[in-house]
Formats: sequence, structure tokens, C-alpha cells
Amino acid sequence: MWKRLRHRVGAWRRPGIKLQLAAARQIHHASDLGWRLPVAALCLSLAVGGVAIALRLAGWLQLWELVTLDRFFRSRMLEPQDPRIAIVAIDETDIRNIGQWPAPDEKIAELLEKIKQQQPVAIGLDLYRDFPIEPGHQRLVEIFQTTPHLIGIFKVGNGDRGLEVNPPPVLSQLAQVAASDLVLDPDSTVRRGLLYLETAEGEVVDTLAMRLASMYLETQNIYSQPAPENPHYLQLGDTVFFPLKSNYGSYVRTYAGGYQIMMNFRGPPGSFEMVSMTDVLQGKISPHLFRDRLVLVGAIADSLQDLFNTSYSSNLIAFPEQTSGVEVHAHLTSQILSTVLDDLPLIRSWSDPVEYLWVFAWSVFGGMLVCKQRSCLRAAIALSLATSTLMAGGYYALLIGWWIPTIPAVLSLMGSGVAVTGYTAMVERQERQVMMNLFGRHVTPKIAEAIWQQRHQILKQGKIPAQQMTATVVFTDLKGFSRVAEKMLPEQLMDWLNDYMAAMSQVVLERDGAIDKFIGDAIMAVFGIPIPSVTEAEIRRDAVAAVNCALEMATRLQALDRQWRTRGEPTVGMRIGIATGPVVAGSLGCGWRSDYTIIGDTVNVAARLEAFNRSVNDGLCRILISEETYKYIKDDFSTKLIGNVLLRGRKQTTKVYQVLWEEN
Repeated sequence: MWKRLRHRVGAWRRPGIKLQLAAARQIHHASDLGWRLPVAALCLSLAVGGVAIALRLAGWLQLWELVTLDRFFRSRMLEPQDPRIAIVAIDETDIRNIGQWPAPDEKIAELLEKIKQQQPVAIGLDLYRDFPIEPGHQRLVEIFQTTPHLIGIFKVGNGDRGLEVNPPPVLSQLAQVAASDLVLDPDSTVRRGLLYLETAEGEVVDTLAMRLASMYLETQNIYSQPAPENPHYLQLGDTVFFPLKSNYGSYVRTYAGGYQIMMNFRGPPGSFEMVSMTDVLQGKISPHLFRDRLVLVGAIADSLQDLFNTSYSSNLIAFPEQTSGVEVHAHLTSQILSTVLDDLPLIRSWSDPVEYLWVFAWSVFGGMLVCKQRSCLRAAIALSLATSTLMAGGYYALLIGWWIPTIPAVLSLMGSGVAVTGYTAMVERQERQVMMNLFGRHVTPKIAEAIWQQRHQILKQGKIPAQQMTATVVFTDLKGFSRVAEKMLPEQLMDWLNDYMAAMSQVVLERDGAIDKFIGDAIMAVFGIPIPSVTEAEIRRDAVAAVNCALEMATRLQALDRQWRTRGEPTVGMRIGIATGPVVAGSLGCGWRSDYTIIGDTVNVAARLEAFNRSVNDGLCRILISEETYKYIKDDFSTKLIGNVLLRGRKQTTKVYQVLWEEN
């Protein structure tokens, strides 16, 4: 018997909740999250950023970026009308009044004469007049010959911009023609404007907007010149117009022929002062309307189909509002003038390395942002706020003249956030499994959840660190177990003992205790671990719960005895020792085997109380408690003092109390 007791005392000093090799490695793996998760998040973020850049270089994001750019344009406040430009528009009413289209030269000559009388700076005739349309052709020729500030148009049309259209012969001889070509994006939208382009013969010609703007700027003594930093760049005044490249902004391998700049539209159709052809011919306009202004003459009638989608044509409706060609030329003319005279910023983009760095930065930011969150909801909110901030930044950048990559940045931000959230969820599942392997079968779900919430404090450096705390330890042992074991077959004994252990374990868990170990027929339970109790109220709660657990164990044992007696199986009694005091809880072991347990004098006291003087109250269940436990539970339970005794293995006496329990 003493040998058996020594074996038990030795077991009390050994770790209690067992972990095998795989579980120990999982704990070490999970507990490294303090440094491992940020490193993994960084790697995932860089990978996602690389994917976003690859998608952009492949051109798969181009349309989304262009649509976003359009949305930013439509969100701006509309610019006021440019007082330097007026448009004489030919609408459906004018065509009905004329009675035919193209309009005869006589009507065009009369219109130009009326405009010329008001002394505009220049007249841009955005109508193709490459062959006579009688009557009145000779009169139109005379107007052409006597109006040096009149500019006609032709269409270069080489490459992918359509067929050529010849200029008016007389104006061509007088070098008073300009190109009317427009550049369309793959979605048939005008977002870029041409300043110069090259004909099939290699001749560089102005576009209509560039020619009219130059004529107006010359009245301000501003002339075009090569830029000092690059003689191939155009400079007007102090402004350098940087030409677009084939991979400018979000464009990927786009057509970059001629001298192109990004269009900065003042607004939707109707952004310029506009009068009809009929009103001009009938003198229904102010006699000074065109004085010192640039006047563009062109068709806006739907039937003539000289209409284009621009950034102000919404992509979300079936029939977006389109802008006439003459208005597009007016917008580009106004943009050139406003850039030179009004300090309107040109729309520029970053170099490729800077854009790549920008995308990677947002990808890393997204990964690290969700890495710090402890719930998917908080991660989603954080990503939403970051995305809103990014889009607002892209919008503000456009206001000051910079077109920055928002869609690749948003894609990398969201992608890295989702990737890191998924990785974190996977790791947390591993963590939860490790924690549940460690505690799940030994504590209640409530305590297990509390452990899970504090897992990062519990798991450190590959093990649960040692921590001193105050806990209440409960030891139970069966009386007469040796006698029972001698009378039963091993298989029957195991079933009988499992009935007992299952019932007692259930009681411990119902009282929010933790089962530290099973030692043969003995049970060691602890109240107050692994989440420490720090206040007196919490320590008292644990002590009361331990005593209640012991009383409930006695009641359950009584019910088990009745069942065993009915089945003809042996019955037993039980002894319980309870002690409250300081313990040290943590992991013990080595790298391939790690166990969680508590050690300390309080554990020994509880064990000695269970084994003390077995003749004391030899009823069904005897419950002895230490003096420290008694201080916490004396007002809640009936007790009696056993005496001031010397427990085995101790040099000082201690007061021992018995919790009274009556059998039913």
C-alpha cells in the first residue's frame, strides 16, 4: 500500500495533460505567430502585388482603369464656360431650314461672312469642304481667300484612324488647314487629344485645336518652341506638354502616334457658349458675340453622326450622352489655352517603377492591415476604409493633375487582405486545434473559449510559459479499490472504472474546473487555471466551486452505487482533499514531448488531505479541506474542525476542516 501511495505522490509531481510529439510540434508552430504571421503576410502581399502588376501589364485592367478615370472626371465640379471660345452649331433645325445636307456653299459663305464681321481671333470650320456644292461656290472661295484667320479641316486618316478626307483646295494652298483626327480608345471613347500628327508623306501638321490655340496665344505674344529638357517636346510659354507613350498611365501598348496628351474635358455637352447657324444668319445674336474669340463652326445634329463618347458619357446606361466633334475640338483648344494662361495642370502619370512601387505598397499595407485584426468583420471594415481612402486619394490626385493607378492598387489591397485573412483563418484553425488538443477534453467550453481568446498570451516560445497563480486543487480517491480490483476481471474493471471516471469528470466540467490527470482510480482537478484568478473574489469563487464539486461528486457516487448494486457490481466510497494556495502552472518537457501541469506545495497539501487518517468519518464520502480553503468557504458550507495536524511530509502543523455531507 505504501508503495502504491509513493507511486501516486510521484505522479502528482509529474505533468498532467499529455501532448504527443505531433501536438507538441503544432504548439511550437502555432506559438511562433508573433513573428511568423507578419512574415507570411508580407510574402503573400508581395505575391498578390506581383499578380496585380502582371494583370495590368497584360492589359486586363485597362478598361477598368479607364472607366474609373471617367468616374473621377464626372465627380468633379464642372468648369465654367471658357469665355475665349464660342461655337456656331448646326443642328437638326438648321438642316431643315437649309433644306439639304451638305449645306450649299452659299449658306456656308454667308455664315462665315457674318462671323467675320465681328472680328474674331480665328474661325475654325469643322466641316469638310473638299469639293464644290453649288450654288455659291465662287463666293465661298472668295471668303476663303480674304479671311487669313479662317482654318479649314482635313482628315489624315492613316493607320488605324480611318479614311482620308481632303482639305478645301483654296485653304490648302493658303496653308490654312489643320487635321480633324481624333483618337479613340478600345471602348470607342475619346480620352486623348492630338496636337500634331504626321501624314502618309511624312509631313507634320497641326490639329484644329492646336492651330486655333496657337493663333490665340500669338495675340498674347506666346509662341511654340522646343522644350529645353527635350527638343522633341512642345513648350508654350512656361508650360511643357509631355507627349503620351504607348504605356502611359493605364494604357498598355496603345496607339501613341502623333503628339498626344490626355484630354481634360471641362464638362459634358453644352460646356461652351453655343448659338445656332440660323440665329447667326438671321442676326439674332449680339453684334459683339464673337469679337476677340475663337469661333468653331460644326455640326451637332444627331442625323450627321459626328458624335463621340467622352469621359462624361456614363458607361452604365444603354444610350450615353455623346459629345459632338466640334465640341471635342473646342475642349482640346480650351485645355491648351487654360494650361498655358490659367495654370490648369496637365494630366500626367508616374514612371513605371514608381507605379509598381505604389501597387506593392498598397498590397503590403492591405496584408499588414488585416494581419493586425482578430476578426473577419474588423478586417472587412478595415479593408473597406482603406479602399475608400485609396479611391479618394486617386480622385484628389486627378484634381491636381496626376493619373495614378487606383484599380491595380485596389486589387492588390483587397487581394492581399483576402489572402492574408484566409491564411490567418487557416493558422487560427490550427491554433484552435492545438489548444483544443491541449485543453478541450479537460475544461468546459466556456473556459476553452476564454483560453482561445487569450491564446497569444498562453502560447509563447513553443510552450505554455510557467505562471504563478492562486488555484484550488481537488484530489479524489476511491476507498476499497484494491478489493474491487481483486474480484473483477480486467475488462469488467475497466468498464466499471470508466463509469465512475465519466461521472466524476462531468461534475468537474460542470463546475468550470479543469481535469489535470487521472491516476489509476484517483482524479486530480484544479479550479483557477489556465486563466488565472487574480482578485479575492475570483479566488473565493474557485474555492466555492471546488467544494460544490466535491459535494456533487458525493451525490453522483451515491447514485452510481445504487446502479452498481442493482447490477450486482461492487460499491465503493470516496475520499476528497481540497487545498487553496499558490501554484505554478505551465508546460514541462522537451521539444518532442510537452505536458501542461501545476506544481507547488498546494498540490501536495491536497494530496495529503485526501490520504489523511482514513478512519476519520468512514462514510460514503469524506471531504477534507485546508485552512486556506476554509477561509473562503466557511460562510457557505457546514464544516467542522478536525484539528491542528501534521500532514505527512510536512514540518509544520496545519488546521484541517471537514465539509459535512449527509447521505440520502
